[in-house]
Amino acid sequence: MERCGAVVSSVLAVVLVLQLGLIRIMAQQEQQTGLAGKEVILSCKDTSHQRDSTCTWKYKYKEVSSTIISFSRSNIFKGKAPMTHRSELKSESKQLKVSDLRLDDAGIYTCACNSPAVSISLHVFKLTVSSNGHLLANEDLELTLMQNSSHSQPHLSIELFNISSKIVTTEILQNEAPQKYILKLKQLKATDSGTWMCHVYSNSPLINQNISFDVKVLGFGEERLEIMYTTVGDTVILSWHLNFRKIEWKEGFIGKLNWEPQGKAAIHELLDFNVTTRQELHKTKKSNHIWFEIPEKKTDSTIEVKIPKVQLNHSGRYQCQLEINSRRIWSMKALVVMQVSANPVGPLSRGGKMTLLCQVSGPLPSNAHLLWERVNGTEMEIKKSKQHEAKVEVNVSAPGLWNCHLMENNNTKISLNYTVEEAHVWNSYAVIGAIIGASVLVIGLACVCIITGMSWQRRRKRAKRIAQAKQYLLEKKTCQCQRRMYK
Repeated sequence: MERCGAVVSSVLAVVLVLQLGLIRIMAQQEQQTGLAGKEVILSCKDTSHQRDSTCTWKYKYKEVSSTIISFSRSNIFKGKAPMTHRSELKSESKQLKVSDLRLDDAGIYTCACNSPAVSISLHVFKLTVSSNGHLLANEDLELTLMQNSSHSQPHLSIELFNISSKIVTTEILQNEAPQKYILKLKQLKATDSGTWMCHVYSNSPLINQNISFDVKVLGFGEERLEIMYTTVGDTVILSWHLNFRKIEWKEGFIGKLNWEPQGKAAIHELLDFNVTTRQELHKTKKSNHIWFEIPEKKTDSTIEVKIPKVQLNHSGRYQCQLEINSRRIWSMKALVVMQVSANPVGPLSRGGKMTLLCQVSGPLPSNAHLLWERVNGTEMEIKKSKQHEAKVEVNVSAPGLWNCHLMENNNTKISLNYTVEEAHVWNSYAVIGAIIGASVLVIGLACVCIITGMSWQRRRKRAKRIAQAKQYLLEKKTCQCQRRMYK
């Protein structure tokens, strides 16, 4: 029993000595993190305070050790470590700066200056952003986080913060963890452009690292389908704002604006445009249609189409499309035009009837309808269209002001009025008087023509009788002259 106790005591003593030694080693080995592509500065603690002391920086990964740099007051020697050509020494502080850090630079860095060596365990992280952070709207963002160190890699806790410093829920793939993590964020918007933050945390070893990265999402100010309502004869401007200047997008891209008329399969290209690497926007009109205009704005980043006098056949879908490296996005605007008319056209005669027609271009969604109502009228003077119908008619037998509304979810999107005027009695008298006056005028003209014709006939007959008389007298005179000659 005494021998067993002595053995146990010896083992405990050995364990205690090892623990003390390990604690001493760990106390002298610092933990530092670095980011791939960035620089890291490692500090050397020289306790000898000798100006002529020789200091040496060494690098060790696994069991392989090599010299980075060795220096004294009069001499500098560069070793053959992988990062030597990217390393720089600060002679006064003896700090080692490693630029353009790489994942393979992780390991143990030791600085010895005629005193106990100081070791720094460098833990390197590398964050890769898909498409170098340049995305189109509605594309997915993919982040790849890799880590490397001289010891076994810890399992990490990862959080992603957006430009508003709010945590974003992401899909994290850990098939290759802990060496590699993949984070996926779906369908980014143009408003997601800015600086994001990836927070990495570990308890053992203690790691609390923030990695910032920039995201630029090229797109439109309004990405969803927008419906614009207008009436016949109005002026409409369809516009798409591009955010390439706001996010300082440096790559060139092209685009075009297409128009698909309502109810027709044909697609017309109205204009195309391109943006240069200098953020210059150039537009070219492609269509022969003369009913639309392209406002010129040299310093703007907006695609616009102006329709001075809208007609029903101008309705349809207008699509603005961007393209870069065979990747495309688009934004759609639907133009809905309203028109009201009457049959027959003109004032409503007493006792007469009129049909008012209100119609819009294209079918309506299930939550929308047309509504005729008479101003200050009764509930009986309201007419509602059937579901999905794009027109509604109402029969009118009395003058008044009528309004046609396009309703969507009980909200009025657009309205157009029509005034039914009454044909007054004096208007009828004026018409009758005009008819009588015209008849009298026609009769008068006919009488003048008859009298003129009769007068002309009399003058013609008189001239004929005078001519006959002259002819008779001439013949009689000739006969008398012949008789005198015979005598």
